[in-house]
Amino acid sequence: MFIETETTPNPRTLKFLPGEQVMASGTREFTTEDEAAASPLASALFDLGDVTGVLFGRDFIAVTAGHGSDWGSLKPQVVAVLLDHFVTGAPLFSAPDASGIVVPGETEEVEGDDPADADVIVQIKELIETRVRPAVANDGGDIIYRGFREGVVYLAMQGACSGCPSSTATLKNGIETLLKHYVPEVTEVRAA
Repeated sequence: MFIETETTPNPRTLKFLPGEQVMASGTREFTTEDEAAASPLASALFDLGDVTGVLFGRDFIAVTAGHGSDWGSLKPQVVAVLLDHFVTGAPLFSAPDASGIVVPGETEEVEGDDPADADVIVQIKELIETRVRPAVANDGGDIIYRGFREGVVYLAMQGACSGCPSSTATLKNGIETLLKHYVPEVTEVRAA
């Protein structure tokens, strides 16, 4: 098995491609060791000591290193953990904890959305799903819809996008421009 590695716009995050499906749908982000306990793979990556974030995507794992960490020494350790996981066919999630994992769905209701905005919200979600998420996934991240109120779209950035120096530019210059163009009711995009 060969695991490819790609850089991301976030210098602290690398994207690892095992050449097979990681998650059937959705994404799952771990930002603490406690959260990582739900996954033997995420837990093993956090056990390396320098890992501060893990994101599972459809066909990739994005790993974020702590400030001051050296990817030169950390990268081979991450690859070794990933190889061990995929070669042995270990489960991605621990059986007792998997029930608590929530993968955002297309029909998930967000608290605070006004039912009068239902048509606009459908358009926003469709654009995010078809145009934004694939582009963000290419950079080792994900973006999740969190709400639409009074013209403002709230989005949560995950993986390589979370804490990336260019994430504000991505939100404002990329996503906000796209949504405003196709959905005139959108006046602004903010990080949730």
